Amino acid sequence: MATTLDGTTGLALDAAAQDLLFRQARSATEFIGEPVSEAQLQAIYDLAKYGPTSLNQQPLRIVVVRSQQARERLLEHLNEHNRRKTAGAPLTVILAADVNFHEKLPQVFSHAPGLKDVLAADRAERVTQARFNATLQIGYFIVGVRAAGLGAGPMIGFDAAALDRDFFPDGGLQALLVVNVGRPLPRRSARLPRLAYGDVVRTV
Repeated sequence: MATTLDGTTGLALDAAAQDLLFRQARSATEFIGEPVSEAQLQAIYDLAKYGPTSLNQQPLRIVVVRSQQARERLLEHLNEHNRRKTAGAPLTVILAADVNFHEKLPQVFSHAPGLKDVLAADRAERVTQARFNATLQIGYFIVGVRAAGLGAGPMIGFDAAALDRDFFPDGGLQALLVVNVGRPLPRRSARLPRLAYGDVVRTV
């Protein structure tokens, strides 16, 4: 199917979709009590998984914290401010990088069969690649959450080493971000300013 660009904006998305994904979307800090279903999470992932990663590695792993016991364990590793936000969120997910992503390369990058063995011998390189590409995928995941009409509240204020020891004791996953997900309450504060095109873009 051909993509039709808006002659005014140069974008293929209509204004409503642009608002939903970007202009009107905000980082969510407070939520209504509506639960997030497994079907919604699957729909979000099934959209986000198409974002590009180097060598199609797809190292992002998502731990869905649903049980009260797991939530209490997680809260112990968050700073006080994020603990308050998470305690009232409908759902929280831990987004982590799989440093053993190379095990799935024969499945997702089958035209380079020797790559798995090359990376198997270099854990430090795998960690670097896994963290970089999983971070890319986190961006796609957040846009996917917004596409579902939900809000995402990403947080880096946690003890990553302690969280990893608790949730990933075998060392195969490394937590990158904790994200609260749900239908957000309207933000009471104005949106913070963004840098202009001329402040960011340079043509050489």
